[in-house]
Amino acid sequence: MAPVTATADSTTRQERAQEIRRLAEEHNAVILAHNYQRPEIQDVAHHTGDSLALSRLAARVEAETIVFCGVHFMAETAKILAPQKKVLLPDPNAGCSLADTITAEDVRVWKAEHPGAAVVAYVNTTAAVKAETDICCTSSNAADVIRSIPEDQEILFLPDQFLGAHVKRVTGRENIHVWMGECHVHAGIDGHTLRERVASEPDAEVYVHPECGCATSALYLVGSGAVPEDRVKVLSTGGMLDAAAKTDAEKVLIATETGMLHQLRNANDTTRFEAVNSRAECHYMKMIDSEKLLDSLRHGTTEITVDSTTSERARRSVERMVAIGRPSRGGE
Repeated sequence: MAPVTATADSTTRQERAQEIRRLAEEHNAVILAHNYQRPEIQDVAHHTGDSLALSRLAARVEAETIVFCGVHFMAETAKILAPQKKVLLPDPNAGCSLADTITAEDVRVWKAEHPGAAVVAYVNTTAAVKAETDICCTSSNAADVIRSIPEDQEILFLPDQFLGAHVKRVTGRENIHVWMGECHVHAGIDGHTLRERVASEPDAEVYVHPECGCATSALYLVGSGAVPEDRVKVLSTGGMLDAAAKTDAEKVLIATETGMLHQLRNANDTTRFEAVNSRAECHYMKMIDSEKLLDSLRHGTTEITVDSTTSERARRSVERMVAIGRPSRGGE
C-alpha cells in the first residue's frame, strides 16, 4: 500500500501546485520565494532567490499583487519598493530573530553617539529601522556598499555582527562600528562544527554564508594552510548558486540555512550538497506551506502595509542598495 499512498501524496501536491498557479494568474499575482523556503514553495514560485534579487524583482514586476513567501521584513521591503502594489505575506507570524535585535530607537541613539557616521543596514531589518539609515545592503553586495562610502567616513553597520566582521575583513575598513546582533540559525553553525566536518571530508569544497558564526573559522582554516584556499568560499546564497553551477567537486559542504540545499541540488545534480549543520533550520522560514499560500491567494491574506512617511524614508535607503552591485544568478 505504501506506493499507492506515495502516488496519492504526489498527485495532491501536483494538484495543489496547479491550483496555486491558476489562482495567481486569475488574480494577476506574482509569487516570490526566498531560497530558504520549503521546497514545495520554491518549486511553485514564479521567482526564487536571495534578498537582493527579490528586492530587484519587487521593484519592477508588472503584476498587481506580490505574494511574498519569506519573512515579514522581506514583504515590507517589497511594499517599500512597490508602494502601488498589493503585497501579501501568507503567514504574518513569519518573523526574523536578526531583525528583532535592533529597533529604530536603538539606531537613533547610536547615531547620536556617532554624528556624521554613515549608517548601513543589512536588509534583514524592519521598515522603521531602514528609515533611520543611509543605505541598505544584502550579503551579496555588502562589501560593495561599504566601498561606496568615502574611506574617511565613520560607518555604523547593523544589525549582524558576523556579516559586519566579514565586510571589515574584505574591505580593510577599520572605521566600522558593528551592532552585536545575530541570526540564531546562522550563529548556531559554529567554528567547532565546521572544523569537524572539514576534517572528516578532506576533499569537499565548503560554501559559508557570512552570517554564520563559523565564517571566521573558515577563513582561519584557509589562512593557516589547513584547507586549500580554493576549497573554501564565503558567499551569499545567490553566490552559492553561481558557484554550485560551475563546480565539478564530488561534494560541497554548505554552512547556511538548510532550505538552500534544494536550490543547490537543482542547480547541479552531479555534486552532493550537504549541510555543515543539518539542524540549521529557521522555523520562521518554514512557516509558509502550500495550504497557507493557497489561502493567501484565495482570500488576500495577509496584506502588508507601511505608513507613507516610513516608506518614503526607507525607500531611499533600499533603492541605493538595489543600485549597487551586480545581480547574481540566485538573485543573501
